[in-house]
Amino acid sequence: MKHDEPDALLRRQVEADGVLSVDLERRLTAFAALLTRWNPTIRLISSQAVDHLWARHIDDALQLVPHMPSNVTHAIDLGSGGGFPGLILALATGVHFDLVESDSRKAAFLVEAATLTKAPATIHATRIEDLALESRMLVTARALAPLPKLLELSQPLLADGGVCLFPKGERAETEIIEARKGWIMDLQQMPSRTAPMGQILRISNLRRREVTL
Repeated sequence: MKHDEPDALLRRQVEADGVLSVDLERRLTAFAALLTRWNPTIRLISSQAVDHLWARHIDDALQLVPHMPSNVTHAIDLGSGGGFPGLILALATGVHFDLVESDSRKAAFLVEAATLTKAPATIHATRIEDLALESRMLVTARALAPLPKLLELSQPLLADGGVCLFPKGERAETEIIEARKGWIMDLQQMPSRTAPMGQILRISNLRRREVTL
């Protein structure tokens, strides 16, 4: 099976977001090769997705770039797994990401990937609930948990005025309805360019809804 290639995808990315450079393409290509080598051992992505790594995972992460706050210098990515979206965003923007991954094998991959690509990232091999970090202006997560749980995990780590960016699939609307039962938020919904039924959720002014008896 023919693997997808970075050229056309990254060309589309730079037209949209202005993030492409020769150096970025080189580092993303090195990352993709490393993930492909590690994947049979620790299953960072599904075996079927390896042939579509650029379109289904790398480009999916890159589309978050224009939705990041302009003033962000440090961010947190929850459940980083194979590096999506946090490591890719760190490479594309130069923002320092704290990548949180409780699976020690996946965390080892992230350490190797960050070292190889010189990504501005720190890897935390711990549970999100046990994380001891200062709050950040940006929290990201992809394919980690339903939205109500994501908000529960993100809120303690989100600085005042900060933003959450969550790519979501076809259940996004159902998750939003459930999340609004316990949370008040400003919500922007943008269509995903990599998943026909997907959305990007940009959440700000997040706060718990008061329980009335």
